[in-house]
Amino acid sequence: MGSPVVQQCARCGRAFDHRTAYQHQSPSGLILRCLTCSLRDPSMLRRSTLIALAVGTILTAVNQGDVLLAGHWPAALLWKLPMTYAVPFIVAMIGALGAEKVANRSEDLQTGAASAVRETEQR
Repeated sequence: MGSPVVQQCARCGRAFDHRTAYQHQSPSGLILRCLTCSLRDPSMLRRSTLIALAVGTILTAVNQGDVLLAGHWPAALLWKLPMTYAVPFIVAMIGALGAEKVANRSEDLQTGAASAVRETEQR
């Protein structure tokens, strides 16, 4: 029997063990990355930033447009405007991570092996 294959992050080399892996497209094909490296992926950051800029600008115009056009800048805008852009960015990042999530193969194998043992014991 050979030793089990340990899957590692393509960027930092960290073993996935019980961690979730995320699948990314690279010029050489599909690669797996850990959460930390996935959050630093330039294409995901760029896409999430563009989504946040578009959605945040629309939400700012709808929700604060009259206040901004009137020239009144209440102190509440100091936290409302950044949050208007931060929320779509966070949602886009979570959505991208969810789409790239890969099931942990070692957990699947352990669960499958445990159920096979239980079936054998029942017979």
